[in-house]
Amino acid sequence: MAELTEGGTTAHHAYPCEQCGASVEFAAGTGTLTCPYCGHAQQVTAVGEVREHDFASLAATPRPAAPTTHEYRCGTCGAMTTSDHLSQKCGFCGSPMVAEVEALGLVEPEAVLPFGVDRPSMQSALQKWVRSRWFAPSALKKVVSAEQAHGVYLPHWTFDAQTRSAYTGQRGEHYWVTETYTTTDSEGRSQTQTRQVQKTRWYPASGTVARAFDDVLVAGTGRVMPEHLAKLSPWPLEQAAQYQPDYLAGYETLRYDVEPEAGLDVAKQKMAPVIENDCERDIGGDVQRVHHVDTGYSEITYKLLLLPVWIATYLYGGKPFQVLVNARTAEVVGERPWSAWKIAMAVLAGLVLIAAVAWLVVSSQDGGATATVYSGLALLGDPAARESVGPYMEPGV
Repeated sequence: MAELTEGGTTAHHAYPCEQCGASVEFAAGTGTLTCPYCGHAQQVTAVGEVREHDFASLAATPRPAAPTTHEYRCGTCGAMTTSDHLSQKCGFCGSPMVAEVEALGLVEPEAVLPFGVDRPSMQSALQKWVRSRWFAPSALKKVVSAEQAHGVYLPHWTFDAQTRSAYTGQRGEHYWVTETYTTTDSEGRSQTQTRQVQKTRWYPASGTVARAFDDVLVAGTGRVMPEHLAKLSPWPLEQAAQYQPDYLAGYETLRYDVEPEAGLDVAKQKMAPVIENDCERDIGGDVQRVHHVDTGYSEITYKLLLLPVWIATYLYGGKPFQVLVNARTAEVVGERPWSAWKIAMAVLAGLVLIAAVAWLVVSSQDGGATATVYSGLALLGDPAARESVGPYMEPGV
């Protein structure tokens, strides 16, 4: 069972093993806190349902500025650690420490998607990904080693909203006309021909569309490249559990650096193309033009959600490269360098192959094909070669 430690400036949870006194950690995919030494396990029990929170209430409530860092005092060895993480391991004894979020003045997480992919499964996914990277340097294989990756919970905002959008635009309807044109044949004679040409009539259009959005996902941290996070989707958000510090034991957890107001702006940007598609369907016709959309938002709700990711970083040519593994689906995305040496060798091999094919073509055209075929068969040790081809003649004899 977690213990609340008051040491240092920030209260945090510690996790001593009930059986041997060592520290327990959340075991990916098991739903238990497990001791890595004696194997004792205790179930993490569900505490309630995940809820959405009213955004208007959040925006109307003043929030004190949270400190950029806070201090942990390890409940096992007493060491002090300054950090900006919500959870991490003690840098001296490795004991897990999870901060009491409410004491930091931050929006408290509502939900967490617990780690489901353990370290061996993560390594297996990385091995498959590395093998599929053509022309990658050999250094990429180092990313597979267990020491290169660490488990991190990344903060995300989700937003729900009811939208009603008034639009103006144009509806295009196709029609066909017969067009006459003149051509000149091979003997210089002019010929008159006709063809059907598609044209479009445009009509003014306007109307109103409505849509309900659910769980529009927005990254709450800028520490990981957004394009990489986007490629880790989709997430099984329906499997999220109500937040408990126990899920964080043994993993790092980043604090959000994207405020909820900024997150809502990003969510609206994600909603915009969906709304525009709704407008185009409402306009109808063969083609559509949307000139202006005015959207109203109501019943906006939000929650702060923690998503699990394995992060591996390696150096190549003095530059860091990052690889991410979705710790629920084992999807792998990331950066990869290109090996100039392997690319050069592949190009050289291609040139040699082209040269060999060209030489065979030239040899067959000047009558040397028979000798060339015989020579190849002889090298393979085919006893039928001498009978089928005839006596071998050295070049120039």
